[in-house]
Amino acid sequence: MRAKTDRGRLEDLVPYAVIAHYRCLDEEAALIREALLSMREHTRREPGNLAYEVHAEESADPPAFILYEQYTDRAAFDAHAASDHFEKHILGTVRPRLIDRTVYFAETL
Repeated sequence: MRAKTDRGRLEDLVPYAVIAHYRCLDEEAALIREALLSMREHTRREPGNLAYEVHAEESADPPAFILYEQYTDRAAFDAHAASDHFEKHILGTVRPRLIDRTVYFAETL
């Protein structure tokens, strides 16, 4: 990465990635989708967030969502996980309605 942004020089950062795969019942999919899209808008305004993408897995049965998140470092992700919007949307709305959840955490090599 050799770009400059309003968040600093990306080449000076060690990005931290989170990839999450969520599965839910059909009747919960619309509510979870709405919560994830709202979460995306809040998260993209966090100073340590570099990317927050929400995907619906094509033809998944049961419905599934894939999130790709990237932060400047682990501390930025920890701040994200401690935010009010994380508590409201992820802990309060999404997680209680999931039937399966897999999350991967990774550092850039």
